[in-house]
Amino acid sequence: MSSRLSLLTAAGLLVVAGTLTACGDAGSSGTTAPPTATAAGAGCAPEKSDVLVVLADDKKLQNSDNIVAVANKSKSTPALLAAVDKVGAALDTTKLVALNKAVDVDRKTPAVAAKEFAEANSLTTGLSGGSGDVVVGAANFPESETLAELYKLALNAAGFKATVKKSTNREVYEPAIERGEITVFPEYAATLTEFLNQKANGKDAKPVASGDINATIEALKPLADKYQLVVGTPSAATDQNAFATTKPLADKYGLKTLSDFAAKCNGGASVLAGPPECPQRPFCQPGLLETYGISFGNFFQADAGGPLAKGALKNGNASLALVFSSDSSLTPA
Repeated sequence: MSSRLSLLTAAGLLVVAGTLTACGDAGSSGTTAPPTATAAGAGCAPEKSDVLVVLADDKKLQNSDNIVAVANKSKSTPALLAAVDKVGAALDTTKLVALNKAVDVDRKTPAVAAKEFAEANSLTTGLSGGSGDVVVGAANFPESETLAELYKLALNAAGFKATVKKSTNREVYEPAIERGEITVFPEYAATLTEFLNQKANGKDAKPVASGDINATIEALKPLADKYQLVVGTPSAATDQNAFATTKPLADKYGLKTLSDFAAKCNGGASVLAGPPECPQRPFCQPGLLETYGISFGNFFQADAGGPLAKGALKNGNASLALVFSSDSSLTPA
């Protein structure tokens, strides 16, 4: 699955990105001492495995990037929002992972994966009140395309004539929603909030998104209204930064949450894998230390949720690695 989120700004804000490539020259990845770590405990040495599990972010270090529909205000109707919100209500992160697996691993098209999910979850029943043409936008990665196909199915069931239009990045498609060229789009709550916050208040605007999805949506609503947009009800499904370990290590120490990792794996034997900027970014190594009290003996330079980070876990080079919560190759702990 293509990586979509990146620890990019100095404030640690999540932004949509294209597929992340390996950092540095070939062979540059390696284990180095992290500049801010104070490894107080024994830690947990890496354990090789191809089975990777995501540890729950129980203290909400990461911003709440729940899936949420954003629509053009003048073209939005109660029937439209009811249809797309029904899609959101049918999803959680585990189901989103399964949808991504259907496309990424099982090689189904987003349309086929969406149709099968809609049938299994009765997404096209009980909807009505729609009429006229609706354009559903999709970004250029499979998860967004699958979500757009789900919106299309629900909207057609409500009586609209929905089509899917693929776009590129947020800088392109968000103004298209404002203009009404795109009617509705499956978005990510915290990322959209900060995009509009910076659009309204400048690149140095104080962040208003947080790990609290309700507070994030409340911050998003007036920003959306400023640009003639409306947002739906956020889904339980998220696609955001997360941290994973291997199943043998999780089973050995009984790890299900990052708090568990802090209690049992804090210290010198533990190795963190992530992109080069991880030791300086609040949502990566400093955040793990500040929010959970986790320190590491070493840092393995990899990428953000891509093959290098997951490979560091699989090959026994890292105890914990930065990943994405809806990655089809991961399972909950």
